[in-house]
Amino acid sequence: MKKGTYNRFWRWHFFGALFMAPLLITLTLSGIGYLFYNDVENVAYKDLFFGTSEETSQLTIDEGVSLVKQENKGFEVSKIMIMDEPYNTRLTLKSESGEEKYVFLDDHNEIVGSQNPKYTYANIMRNVHSSLFVGGTVVNYLVELAACWAIFLLFSGLYMTFKSRALKKPKKSTRRLQFKRIHALIGTIITIPMIILIFTGLPWSAFMGNFIYTASQEHPSIGTPLLKQQPPTSDMSEIPWATRKEAAPTSEKPDPHAHHGGNGEMPGMDMGHNGISVEELMGKVQDERISKPYSIVYPFSEDGVFTVSKGSNTGVTGLDVHPSEEMTSYFDQYSGNLISKVGYEEYGILAKWFTWGIPLHEGHLFGLPNKIINVIVCLAFLFLIFYGFKMWLSRKRNGNISAPPKTTSKISIGFVVLMVILGVIMPLFGISLLVVLAIEGILYLFHRGKGDMRTE
Repeated sequence: MKKGTYNRFWRWHFFGALFMAPLLITLTLSGIGYLFYNDVENVAYKDLFFGTSEETSQLTIDEGVSLVKQENKGFEVSKIMIMDEPYNTRLTLKSESGEEKYVFLDDHNEIVGSQNPKYTYANIMRNVHSSLFVGGTVVNYLVELAACWAIFLLFSGLYMTFKSRALKKPKKSTRRLQFKRIHALIGTIITIPMIILIFTGLPWSAFMGNFIYTASQEHPSIGTPLLKQQPPTSDMSEIPWATRKEAAPTSEKPDPHAHHGGNGEMPGMDMGHNGISVEELMGKVQDERISKPYSIVYPFSEDGVFTVSKGSNTGVTGLDVHPSEEMTSYFDQYSGNLISKVGYEEYGILAKWFTWGIPLHEGHLFGLPNKIINVIVCLAFLFLIFYGFKMWLSRKRNGNISAPPKTTSKISIGFVVLMVILGVIMPLFGISLLVVLAIEGILYLFHRGKGDMRTE
């Protein structure tokens, strides 16, 4: 590649870093915070997670749910997380206005306490990391765009490192060359680990995440198994990524005068008919050899189903399982019979990749070593940004941004090919490139017009 290509990479690398650095720093710091959400919450919420109620009478799970509903008027139970010992059972409640609440039951199914989901450590870290705690489509796209530009910054930095031989020790060292060498060395070491971290986080993104999931759904042989039934209407946040938007089967509505699985109205539902109790459902789950922990998502229509799932990326302390144990099953809400079941072994290669990749990104795929490796990579990335700015400040002149020089040479084929590849792999990045090119084109025409006026 020619010198003009180097300068073009340098210039785009500089401006990309300058504008995206604040976002990348925020995402990295919140990512480090999220890595340890299990450890933090086990200590911060130990009374709720492991404590017991002052009441000692033994209740059934259904009696416990009914008690929760009585003490939380205006809320309905939408989900139950059946945890393995020593964790307490956790209920998710929702109101008609969309307000949520967590309520915990001890081993006697008595109420231990409640939480506001908005302000739990895990949810705060997750919301900052994914949407800057602001949310909305524009913010979600901005966060994803920062991740995409980080990929470009790593690739372009790697190219400039080897093109300029930045790793070679200079004969005469200056502060700027020292900063450049450290910046180049860190970037070279963490490029591959950082790209893996970024790509394993993209399934949760707004634009590319939806694209990946759509591809997974439309091609079951490489993605997720196809269930051609009505989609569920309940919240699916604790269901595995691979089956989260998958269509669920429906329950067969019984004779309205017949009794199916109990005499009382099903907890968490206000549909005016009888259905299987949670206690009975748990018995059916046990018969299917589904072990704890797992979550139960209530049906919210007359032909809906109970969704029972085990996920490796639930975001709930104590609920995650190994990727190979992931499972989503559907039980008839009246008879309690198993209708269908989708396990990890039935996933296509794309779904399996992200089922392993997401826990790797979140730092709990292989325990503490996973967290330590992720922290080291994230800290190195922060140092990479720090030394990049130190390098810029060491050559920056007062009152001048000191951007890399413009180049008037033709764009090389290598540069175009790289940009096209990155734009195809990361569509949002590709769109942003078109915007950048349009701005540069307008500025070029503007300056050219001014030059023509001077010559008249």
